[in-house]
Amino acid sequence: MPITPATTTHSPSSGTAEPILLELVDEDGVTTGTAEKLAAHQPPGRLHRAFSVFLFDERGRLLLQQRALGKYHSPGVWSNTCCGHPYPGEAPFAAAARRTFEELGVSPSLLAEAGTVRYNHPDPASGLVEQEYNHLFVGMAQAPLRPDAREVASTAYVTPAELAERHARDIFSAWFMTVLDAARPAVRELTGPSAGW
Repeated sequence: MPITPATTTHSPSSGTAEPILLELVDEDGVTTGTAEKLAAHQPPGRLHRAFSVFLFDERGRLLLQQRALGKYHSPGVWSNTCCGHPYPGEAPFAAAARRTFEELGVSPSLLAEAGTVRYNHPDPASGLVEQEYNHLFVGMAQAPLRPDAREVASTAYVTPAELAERHARDIFSAWFMTVLDAARPAVRELTGPSAGW
């Protein structure tokens, strides 16, 4: 099953292209159908299911990833640990764990649901639109990272103060602050008051 291309991948067995489908939802997160991945992000965007993962180390620092330069959407920007879209019918929790391993080579521990957030964020650089019903997850990264260079350009663990400095200096994904703010109650519960989130 394809995991990274923007539109299609070639199947070695048949030589035919298989579209990547996203799960369309209504405002309550109820599935209404499917749409091809790139088409769902074309303006004005179609509301679809997504997930965002926030992993922390044992010192309470957030793991950021810089998206690979070859990605079709928001290449080279910094964002949360991992984000993506479940396959149609795939549970968001399973998709979050799967993609975190595929992108970063680490299986999250203590991964827990952290609510949902609905947003509409146009990406000025690409012209694509993130019209998402996003399932949030928080957890720990307790093993060495093995990032896939096709997905991840760089990683960094940051404290809240370091994040503020980096956010003022570097380009972040259009959705980053929305998903972080929505996940903060669960982040504080996971990391404790001393971490400062």
